[in-house]
Amino acid sequence: MFWVMKVLKLISKKKKVSSYDVWKFFTKIGVCEGGKERAKCNGCNQKYIVGGAKYGTSQLKRHVEKCTKTKFEDGQMMVNMQGKLKTCKIDQMVSRELCANLIIRRGLPFNFAEYPELRTWKSYLNPEATLVSSNTIKKDILRIFGREKNKLMGELHNIMSRICLTSDLWTSCTTEGYISLTAHYVDSNWKLSTKILNFFHFPPPHIGFELSKKINECLHQWGIEKKIFSTTLDNASNNDVLVKTLKSQLVFQNSLICGGEFFHVRYCAHILNLIVQERLKVLGDALDQIRESIKYVRGFEGRMIKFKECLQHIGDINSSSGLCLNVSTRWNSTYLMLQSAVKYQRVFANLCLVDENYKHYTSEEAWKRVEKNHCFLITLL
Repeated sequence: MFWVMKVLKLISKKKKVSSYDVWKFFTKIGVCEGGKERAKCNGCNQKYIVGGAKYGTSQLKRHVEKCTKTKFEDGQMMVNMQGKLKTCKIDQMVSRELCANLIIRRGLPFNFAEYPELRTWKSYLNPEATLVSSNTIKKDILRIFGREKNKLMGELHNIMSRICLTSDLWTSCTTEGYISLTAHYVDSNWKLSTKILNFFHFPPPHIGFELSKKINECLHQWGIEKKIFSTTLDNASNNDVLVKTLKSQLVFQNSLICGGEFFHVRYCAHILNLIVQERLKVLGDALDQIRESIKYVRGFEGRMIKFKECLQHIGDINSSSGLCLNVSTRWNSTYLMLQSAVKYQRVFANLCLVDENYKHYTSEEAWKRVEKNHCFLITLL
């Protein structure tokens, strides 16, 4: 309470008013009977003669400093001489929407609006601020979603260009399936736009016919089934059935250009990854041993400490970069893994001598093959 009163006392102190700022608190009301111009205080309506050498603005500044009804602006807060806070009016709907947008853009939970710390802060800034619940925030977010969806539907309806689709099926760590559908098009300003149309849970079976049925429903939901040009998918076998079924449905509706000849586009990155993975088979077990070596070192803090001791013992290796693990579906991650492994080859050799539990060190001949394939991957970047 002591600090609150101290803050209020500091805030309520009058600011030193300049000759220019004094007219923020006075209004000129014309000329009096003696031919002298007068001004009226906006707070207490006290009238003063102004102008000339005798009547300048000094008396006006003195009045502002002692007037108890003159209010001073400090940000959004208005403080009078009695220390009473008066806040400017805020639109509660705008405040709720700003909070909802914060939750959407930062991926925060719905109960973020109910955090006690946030409520305390809002009450301090504005005691009259409305404190909403998580259910209210959820409704606000759904309202924003509906508004933005209708806006996007109108944009897709009005564009003159065709729409290209991309879709992918993803399985989470809990083995639940999800499907996404993304639209790519040139908008009315001739700018390439990319919008995620749908992202939803997709339970088994993940067969091509069911995928085609679901995507077709999405197209009709957005009203763009007659504007599709192509769809880009990876090389999974169920996607071949998906394209065949969906293409037949759209051709039957006379919705595709050239009878759907250009409808199916395969992921170039996926094809390139298959080519690279086929090339890396020449490494044999060396790739797996390198991967297991990195897993071994990164598995426990004690192993990492021992690995760093081996690094310091060698001394002439730049240790600014760490050890990378690859993702089998991304060949560039395999390149990064081999790059880090080749750099620390001598460290792994030293670790093999000082750590009897480390059993994954590969042969010198295999390391030579790894270096050659690392150079091959550089050419693809």
